[in-house]
Amino acid sequence: MNRRLAVLAPATLLVATLAACGGGDDGGSGGSADSGGGDTVLRVQAAASLTDAFDQIAEEFEAQNEGVSVEATYDSSGTLAEQAADQAPGDVLATADENSMQTAVDGDAIASGPEVFATNTLVVVVPAGNPAGIESFEDLDGDDVTYVACVDTAPCGAIAQTLIDDAGFTNEPASLEPDVRATLERVVADEADAGLVYTTDAMSASGDVETIEIPGAEDDPTSYPIGVLEQSEDAEAAQAFVDLVLSDYGQGVLSDAGFGSP
Repeated sequence: MNRRLAVLAPATLLVATLAACGGGDDGGSGGSADSGGGDTVLRVQAAASLTDAFDQIAEEFEAQNEGVSVEATYDSSGTLAEQAADQAPGDVLATADENSMQTAVDGDAIASGPEVFATNTLVVVVPAGNPAGIESFEDLDGDDVTYVACVDTAPCGAIAQTLIDDAGFTNEPASLEPDVRATLERVVADEADAGLVYTTDAMSASGDVETIEIPGAEDDPTSYPIGVLEQSEDAEAAQAFVDLVLSDYGQGVLSDAGFGSP
């Protein structure tokens, strides 16, 4: 399969009532959040940075579609894409970069799409009160500064490593976390002087962290594609969820969370 990623402008799309649709099995998996009960379970695999926005979109989807519940699993995009390519159960895949989604496309796991629905940029976060006195991205290169980032197999880690390399840092991250939420949690818990996370994650922890912009980061944002999985047991419901993400409502939720438009 040689499908390329497409960027579509968001549009207001009608989400059909799916109560009468057939459903897949309702078995959960580790790291998932089941949004409620229902006859049909829609399994959404999404990047960790989408947690808050997709939880809200899932609630609206369930409200519009009686008898359907959304079971969302949040993890590193690379991990989710590889699982999808291996035909792991799921209905919708949304990643934090196009390279990860391409893994699923190359594995013939995407039946519809993918379509880019949002963008994001990396920032520095420090614990509330900024105890280490970090004032700029360059301050992370201090010998006495302890900062954390994502593993380089996660989109947030790949971007962070590029920024670190471009800046010529000799002070490497003290630890590499599995995804952006784990990185953020280290800073919120005051276990690191700083961390490299997405703008949206910094906003979600407002009050617990302070944000420092990274010069030039906005010039190279990461793009978020979404698609219906080939192994979906309810492609109609899966497409309806994708449509809601692309709709004016979904785009509004994402914008409020700090995501940029496609």
